[in-house]
Amino acid sequence: MTGQQPIRVLVVEDDPVAADAHLMYVGRVPGFVAVGKAHSGAEARRALDRTPVDLLLLDLHLPDVHGLQLARTLRAAGHHADVIAVTSARDLTVVREGVSLGVVQYVLKPFTFATLRDRLVRYAEFRGTAGEASGQDEVDRALATLRAPGPAALPKGLSAPTLERVTDALRGTREGLTAAGVGEAVGISRITARRYLEHLVDSGRAARSPLYGQVGRPELVYRWVRAKA
Repeated sequence: MTGQQPIRVLVVEDDPVAADAHLMYVGRVPGFVAVGKAHSGAEARRALDRTPVDLLLLDLHLPDVHGLQLARTLRAAGHHADVIAVTSARDLTVVREGVSLGVVQYVLKPFTFATLRDRLVRYAEFRGTAGEASGQDEVDRALATLRAPGPAALPKGLSAPTLERVTDALRGTREGLTAAGVGEAVGISRITARRYLEHLVDSGRAARSPLYGQVGRPELVYRWVRAKA
């Protein structure tokens, strides 16, 4: 996007750790700049009143308003920023409703930097289309840039629903958990839990450290952390 103004993104996410991670993710994608973050619908409205924004990275489950209701209110108030919805909800009715409110992409939690980067790059390509289409094929190609070729693949043997449960368990404690603790909380074996935890470490969303004070080899403790650059 050389020579063009960067796409200005407002992160709207009630979880402070997730908000910081998403802010960092946006900053790592060329052609995008994160102009701020908001932890509620009210904060988002205030931010939009004082800061020009091109794109909202919007969590649908905010403490004071549903994300789609916020999008509807913003449209009525004359704000025309596009929306990438960030959510753990998988209700296709919500997806259909969002289309009419400027939602151009959905990203399901939990996701990696690579997944968000792909969505942002595709959005930038779509936003960069201009002029008159030569025909239906060109219109179709422009719209197709918003669509990912398929879901981001997890390592073999891992599933998104279980990863989400492991993520929730880890984020629910400040002290951290061992693989055995996660396995007990989620209902999977210690070995399986460790595979999911190592995936979170590899993707920058968790850190591990040895638990000393035990006889023999120290056990590893995993903690949810802010995403690393």
